[in-house]
Amino acid sequence: MANIKSAIKRVEVNQKKRANNGSQLSAMRTEIKRVEQLVEANDTDNAKAAYQSASKHIDKAAQKGIIHKNAANRQKARLAKKVNA
Repeated sequence: MANIKSAIKRVEVNQKKRANNGSQLSAMRTEIKRVEQLVEANDTDNAKAAYQSASKHIDKAAQKGIIHKNAANRQKARLAKKVNA
């Protein structure tokens, strides 16, 4: 464990950020799974609405550096392909 005050603070801040990033990543994955389930159920209207929400979560994660922007674009493209098929 760190002894210096600034190092102790860094540990605390990093733990908070890690927890927040994990929850945002989990929310993003949940939205993606919801879109995929609706696509499998052939529910196109709801799938398109869910895609909008998932796209927003993916963009937000990329913006905050949780995932890489190319990975975000790849995920959105794959989801769009499934929804449009």
